[in-house]
Amino acid sequence: MKCLNCIAFRRAATVSAATLALLATALPAATENRAIEVLLRTGWQIAGYTSTFDNRSAFILFRHPDETFLVQCRAGYDVTREPRTYSNCYELR
Repeated sequence: MKCLNCIAFRRAATVSAATLALLATALPAATENRAIEVLLRTGWQIAGYTSTFDNRSAFILFRHPDETFLVQCRAGYDVTREPRTYSNCYELR
């Protein structure tokens, strides 16, 4: 028998990461214009994700089959900022 709380947590985590990724697609990235939307459009795949302690943002790790480095993005939503969504992406070498 599977843990019902575990299944619910996984679903909530997946929805949260997908929502943050979609919210952050309209913003340019801080390094080399690596916006999340551009990463996904150019063949980068989500390799992992986690939420931060305050639950206002998430870290998303991207990999590309033809590259030897990873890209990590922090994406979030902040009602005190304009625009409300933000992301910061950088290469991990």
